[in-house]
Amino acid sequence: MRNATTIHRRDFLKTGVLSAAAVPLAAPPAPGGTDAGPPYSCKFYPFTDHPNADTCWSLSVGPDGRIYASACAEGSPGGTVKLMRYNETTDKLDYLFDLAEKVDDPGDSGRASQCKIHYSFAPSMSDGIMYMATHLSGPPIDLPVYSPWYSWHDPKRCFRGAAVVAYDTRKEEIAWWDTLIPKEGCRCLAFDEERGTLYALSYPRDHFITYDVKKRRRRDIGRIGSINGQAIFLDKKHRAYTTNDYGHLVRYTPEKDRLEWSPEPLPHDRRNQTGWHSVFYDVVASPDRECVYASTWIPQPRLMRIWPNEGEWPRIEDLGPATQEQDLSFPQSMFTDHCGGLTFAADARLYYVASRWRDARYNPLPANREEREGAVWRMDPGTLKREEVALLKHPVGTAHYVSRGAVDHRGDLFFGYINHRGRPAGIFRVTMPADRKKENAHLPIRVWG
Repeated sequence: MRNATTIHRRDFLKTGVLSAAAVPLAAPPAPGGTDAGPPYSCKFYPFTDHPNADTCWSLSVGPDGRIYASACAEGSPGGTVKLMRYNETTDKLDYLFDLAEKVDDPGDSGRASQCKIHYSFAPSMSDGIMYMATHLSGPPIDLPVYSPWYSWHDPKRCFRGAAVVAYDTRKEEIAWWDTLIPKEGCRCLAFDEERGTLYALSYPRDHFITYDVKKRRRRDIGRIGSINGQAIFLDKKHRAYTTNDYGHLVRYTPEKDRLEWSPEPLPHDRRNQTGWHSVFYDVVASPDRECVYASTWIPQPRLMRIWPNEGEWPRIEDLGPATQEQDLSFPQSMFTDHCGGLTFAADARLYYVASRWRDARYNPLPANREEREGAVWRMDPGTLKREEVALLKHPVGTAHYVSRGAVDHRGDLFFGYINHRGRPAGIFRVTMPADRKKENAHLPIRVWG
């Protein structure tokens, strides 16, 4: 293999580095406590102040150590996204503002609406700014659906463009805003604080965008493909990474000012997949920033560990499937088969949420369990052993699809919930056992959405 090293799960099983215990069981016992500690408690917080909200695509800890969430309304004509923040004193969500109003693009404008923030929170520790960028999909107020291609040249219907907003968490006000990408949405965002540069992926054209926050200047570096990666991460050398249509790493190096593609694709199930659509879904850095852990957005998502500071191209370890075994002769929806919410907690363990569903052959869940479930997993980076620690319980149904996860300054876990079949959208808080919490647990902070 040239310029890249990919270690596959079968190699781990041969060497014993990744034990069979690291692979999630098809039907684990009912969650509660674990062998290592007391139980985790779970609570759901609906977007009460935004009843039209149907998804939470972005959730992040801010530079102030508090949890911010995007209450998105992409299914309602003229729907707009509102910013929410968890209030630990009152134990509820506070409504901060409607982004569409703040960027002078109201939902009744007749254009496609500023309906969501999509994996696009990026905190800045030095000045307390929380950057965020909007995305498209919501239709104009008088239309049932919106197609960015159909309305591309229609000035009355076309999406005005992704708005980037700099929210000052110290003064609790918007410092400034700008149009980040004309006519397109922002699929994901990352911030290099030392260089004052935001990185973004545009949708639908899938271009790599840089934005200088001091000069307020945008540059289009070039097109990547047709299927957006859902995350951009940074390494110690200030290089930005995402993925292309076929699962190859795409790297932007500021000194070269160009995009490069890795010679080998990310790990994927080679029995029935080519790597196509194996793009990043979620990426989180290890506490020491030497590696990142990632999940893919593809049926049968995989976990992997990437070492970007080693070699010409990063060394990649395949940690195997994140979800249950399945009959590969039948198609499976990516909405059902999903892994997200990757985050490190104060106990230096990786937490994430993986979906589980009833299947007669591989997962015969009992009748008193939901048809689909979202299981919270805890992984030890040293041994790669995984254990299930909690189930996300929605008050009126399933909660198997999580967008992003974060840890607040006190050490509790939070997860953004994607609505299913008309159920209330919102976020989950998973209270950590006392011995797995500490103050300033959110540091070092995650700087990408």
